[in-house]
Amino acid sequence: MYSFLHGLLADRKGGEIFTLFSLTHFLYIALAIAAAVALLKIFVKRGREAKERCERVLITSAFIAYVLDFFLMPLAYGEIDIEKLPFHACTASCVLCFLSYYIGALSKYRTSFAMLGFISNLVYLIYPAGVMWHAVHPISYRVIQTLLFHAVMSVYALLVLVWNRKRIELKYCYRELILTSVMTLWALLGNYAYNGKSDDYDHFFNWFFVVRDPFYIIPESISPFVMPFINLAVFFAVEVLVHLMIKALKKKKCENDSL
Repeated sequence: MYSFLHGLLADRKGGEIFTLFSLTHFLYIALAIAAAVALLKIFVKRGREAKERCERVLITSAFIAYVLDFFLMPLAYGEIDIEKLPFHACTASCVLCFLSYYIGALSKYRTSFAMLGFISNLVYLIYPAGVMWHAVHPISYRVIQTLLFHAVMSVYALLVLVWNRKRIELKYCYRELILTSVMTLWALLGNYAYNGKSDDYDHFFNWFFVVRDPFYIIPESISPFVMPFINLAVFFAVEVLVHLMIKALKKKKCENDSL
């Protein structure tokens, strides 16, 4: 049984490989866009209860895919890749969004979780560096699981922001600042706990890009001291931009309704 599952899930090497903006990559992006447009049209006239059921199905699917991956990785790669621990905004937002439907105290932060999840997952969907590094076939489990997870999370988060736009106000953007600050501290904890070198352990993590510049512009000698602040500033700036876009859309809708 192990041999069969390993053969099915293991990285496929040789021949075509998954590359940035290849036909396969564009297909995943197109799939996410098509799913978002279709769901927005299907639920446009449905009530809040129906929309929340749709949100629950999407976030539960993403959460199950995330948890199940930890059980399938030993079959696929012979080990559990701890890079997948929830110290990146993509995976951490999945866990937080899922819990926001079952823990009352977290429900009022759902749109903030979704905003962080939308930005981080969309960026990865557009630039899936972690998959490209492995240079595997586009039909490998690694590619399918990773791209579908980020696609589902992007669609889920977009729907939450659209369907709950009345509750999103610029004056509450401090929630995004707090959340992103906590995410930065959480990522720092993960990086400093797991990064290290010994006789049988040598790995470097850069969760949430807070210990090294992913574009290698900032020297490694100062990256650990400045990247937490740079990353926080960049993410919060994008979150404020999303707030302004939602505000503009709400204003335009009000103007159209008054005509």
